[in-house]
Amino acid sequence: MALVKQNSPGRVVVVGGGMVAHRVAEQLAARTDAGDWQLTVIGEEPELPYDRVHLSEVFAGRTAADLVLDPSVWDHPRIELVTGDRVADLDLAAQTVTTDSGRVQAYDNLVLATGSRAWVPRTEGVDLPGVLVYRTLADVADLRGWVTERAAALGRPLRGAVVGGGVLGLEAGAALLGLGVDTTVVEFADRLMAVQLDAGGGEALRVLIEDMGMQVRASAGAQRVLPGADGTVAGLELSTGEVLDADVVIYSTGIRPRDGLARAAGLAIAERGGVVVGPSCRSSDPAVWAVGECASHDGECPGLIAPGNAMADVVVDRLCGGDAVYTRAADGTKLKGVGVEAASFGDVLALTPGALEVTFADPFAKTYRKLVVSDDAQILLGGVFVGDIELYSSLRPMLGRPLGADPSAFLAPAGGGAPVQTDVPDDVVLCSCSNVTAGTVRSAVTEHGCTSVGEVKTCTRAGTVCGSCVPLLTTVVNRTLEQAGIAVSTAMCEHFSMSRAALYALVRDGGLRTFSEVVAAHGQGRGCSICRPVVASILSSLGIGHVLQPDQAALQDTNDHLLANMQKDGTYSVVPRMPGGEVTPEKLAALAEVAADFGLFTRITGAQRIALFGARQDQLPAIWRRLVDAGFESGQAYGKSLRAVKTCVGATWCRFGVQDSSSMAIRIELRYRGLRTPHKLKIGVSGCARECAEARGKDVGVIATEKGWNVYVGGNGGFTPRHADLLAEDLDDTRLIQVIDRFLGLYVRSADRLQRTAPWVAAFPGGIEELRRVVVEDSQGMGSQLEAEMEQHVSAYQDEWRTTLDDPEKLRRFTPYVNDPEASDPDLAYVAERGQARPARPGEQGHPDLRIARTLEVTR
Repeated sequence: MALVKQNSPGRVVVVGGGMVAHRVAEQLAARTDAGDWQLTVIGEEPELPYDRVHLSEVFAGRTAADLVLDPSVWDHPRIELVTGDRVADLDLAAQTVTTDSGRVQAYDNLVLATGSRAWVPRTEGVDLPGVLVYRTLADVADLRGWVTERAAALGRPLRGAVVGGGVLGLEAGAALLGLGVDTTVVEFADRLMAVQLDAGGGEALRVLIEDMGMQVRASAGAQRVLPGADGTVAGLELSTGEVLDADVVIYSTGIRPRDGLARAAGLAIAERGGVVVGPSCRSSDPAVWAVGECASHDGECPGLIAPGNAMADVVVDRLCGGDAVYTRAADGTKLKGVGVEAASFGDVLALTPGALEVTFADPFAKTYRKLVVSDDAQILLGGVFVGDIELYSSLRPMLGRPLGADPSAFLAPAGGGAPVQTDVPDDVVLCSCSNVTAGTVRSAVTEHGCTSVGEVKTCTRAGTVCGSCVPLLTTVVNRTLEQAGIAVSTAMCEHFSMSRAALYALVRDGGLRTFSEVVAAHGQGRGCSICRPVVASILSSLGIGHVLQPDQAALQDTNDHLLANMQKDGTYSVVPRMPGGEVTPEKLAALAEVAADFGLFTRITGAQRIALFGARQDQLPAIWRRLVDAGFESGQAYGKSLRAVKTCVGATWCRFGVQDSSSMAIRIELRYRGLRTPHKLKIGVSGCARECAEARGKDVGVIATEKGWNVYVGGNGGFTPRHADLLAEDLDDTRLIQVIDRFLGLYVRSADRLQRTAPWVAAFPGGIEELRRVVVEDSQGMGSQLEAEMEQHVSAYQDEWRTTLDDPEKLRRFTPYVNDPEASDPDLAYVAERGQARPARPGEQGHPDLRIARTLEVTR
């Protein structure tokens, strides 16, 4: 046995060439107190260590080279990397490892970082050609190759199934979908991501996943894989008896630690697998350490990169004479590479005694948010976020700490609610992947001179792995820079270094017309869930093309994809525009006939129009064809745009009215209909000071006076109600429209993404007085330009539904099942209530046809 200088790592060998092995090399190279050492990393895969977390991005255009982790580590004179050579034998007595190529490598300290393997249950047919797993770059290449070859051989689009509805299973499903495969995800549990989400979150995720075009079979197991005539996979039989046609099947049913090398050498192995380690990450042999997914600490093998990196840090510290210990932190999980957002952390099922659950679900925005807190609503215990995960990065580091505010305020919709706490304590781990605290981030700014998020990432490695902490990282960095008197970046996201307002100006002035043009001129990469909808909104605000034209459709938020709001049962609402709440008897009769013929639930909304509920995706074009023929147009209840203008009857009928509020409301609605804005927009017009139209609770409120009109701005209801501020008084009709033109134009230009007028007005530099000077008094001389931009919008307006009905290509997206255009959702069920059909509740026996359901009594 070689003598090793005290507190010196000596000859270190790492078995495994993955992310955690790279972390060991990176950390050891950075130590100045390491003494004498030589590091050899031996990897089985032929590639340089790469980022498995973002593996799915290969199907979005990234190459294998793009995923390679910082290769400069391997340039260190004391580090050697060996790739494509599996370690086949470990001799503990001789302290050597032997590879497949015959190489014998001696060590003083051995670090096992062999990771895990995809586990496939012993199911009949899993050995058929076309049954694959999804874990490595080689797996990705196999999948792409199989799909390409089979599609060419069969001469038709393929059908695929993914067994397992966890994070990796959904990533695999998205990959199949991206390859043009009609995809079904099969999950044994009753919901997707069953380990990470509660029932409500799982259901919200199912809706979003099915919106993408994937089908979901929950509470179903894979019974056996069925072969075709040519011996390749042809189908998947489920435990429910259903048989899915499948030309490719991907198993994503969990992982198992790769502990075979350690087991054969005689190291202690945990009952459920994995090399047994203690807090020091040392195995049963004092010269052997284990880190990452192959290590079992307290009976558990970590399945995420964060604990693996934490283990690597502990081992390097110990090798250098330190006494660091590994403590398992609470896990957080974020769905990546799928196209929908879901994340969770902590006690998502509220199993902690006395735990309280605070939930907010928005079926229109298709978001679900839940916080789990202590019995006094003070301590954060967990969180679930689906559809909108903006809070995840800010709240996850606060796990186990006081929230500092009413939990419900954090869940308020965008544009209202309490601000997320930004004064994160120094000892909070902000980036769990790289184990970086908020204090370390602040020190990077105050002590090491970092002046941007990018520089802080380079200095601390925070935000360089999964990226979920970047929003909070950005907040902490910017706050620290502000306190130090340093200018702060207003980057919208990692793909655009400017704010939404700055990007709007660049797109407008540059005459850009597509996302590709915008990102090529002013951004980088392929965009994300933050910037893509923002660019779509900007292009629409500038009147550039239809929201469903090929280069814009993929950018849109969920509801815009089908020009309708999805409801809780997966059907859609139909809301035609009714300016001023007026409708002729003829139009009313046409609307009634449509509702009766399709069995739709009918009600009058708070926006003074009639909404029809229960329309299936495939029915939307037929319904809208009849409504358009009857003279209706889209009410855009689905868009970030003007929703409606609420009004009273005014002086036309009311004995208290002092102005014709109905005519003014109709004029305003027809002028601003279709205007795409940073967030939804509501307007109210009241015919007198009695305020029956509740105008001061709207983004723009108009109230009649004896001399004309008063206009108010920045009001809203919701979680954080705000009365609108008076902007101008006693305006005549022409001047009123001019002021509203300028106000809305300025809002569209300068508001942040998803910012309602209420917080925008409240935060306007100089307050309402300065806003009045800019808009009413035209202090900056931009009034005529704002008015001209609004006139351009008015002249270019097109009804989105009429345009869609005239385009066969746009209509194709309303076919829910590619392989069976006539099929409908078998899970829909309705019962009668008050003469109409509503969705059946759990335990109620309903009927899938609303027209028939209207005649049925509720049975349980």
